[in-house]
Amino acid sequence: MSLICKPLFEHDSSTFTYLIADSVTREAAIIDAVDSMIDRDIELIQELELDLKFIMETHIHADHITSACPLKKTFPLAKIVIGIENIDAEACADIMVGEGHILPIGKHEIVVIETPGHTPGCISYLVDNKVFTGDSLFIRSTGRCDFQGGSASTLYHSIHKLFTLPDSTLVHPGHDYNGFTVSTIGEEKEFNSLIRLEFDKATFVNKVDNLNLEPPKKIKTAVPANHSCGLIKN
Repeated sequence: MSLICKPLFEHDSSTFTYLIADSVTREAAIIDAVDSMIDRDIELIQELELDLKFIMETHIHADHITSACPLKKTFPLAKIVIGIENIDAEACADIMVGEGHILPIGKHEIVVIETPGHTPGCISYLVDNKVFTGDSLFIRSTGRCDFQGGSASTLYHSIHKLFTLPDSTLVHPGHDYNGFTVSTIGEEKEFNSLIRLEFDKATFVNKVDNLNLEPPKKIKTAVPANHSCGLIKN
């Protein structure tokens, strides 16, 4: 018994989508699907003859529109999963999850870890030795905290919660802008430029609060659409 894990990439927003499945039962989940890549994702799910059980979001995205609701039209039995702090999206979610919630796919358990900071409703998903961190922990960096109720202080504590996982745990981020695909908890504790283990909270907060990044290009359309799980209202 093994876990199928397919990392998929969307170039415009540098977003990773992850398709994971039990290799025996073929039960599957997709994490952070992007609307513009829905045809690719549907084709892959069908090619691999997977039974899509969960359409999962790590948070309300500001840089792309999720394909959660459109995917559900093709896979009507799949459940849309969102963190419990995202109350604005409650109407379109099938399951609202919090710390410790377990979602099974075959013999594998997807465990929810609340990791707020980038937004108040951010969550990560732990499956076997893999953690899908969304916009909380990146490879050698972290998510920004300057919009959507973000808090660098909160994110510091969330990432240190992730740092309690075994050093060998594989880190699968929501985005990468430098050509990386996977890291480990041990690597990020030692080499992350924003939140190495030896950095105190004040150092981290100062670094993150002074990133001076441009707003995401799609924020004005993406956030309202993602409060409706990807439905764009005219």
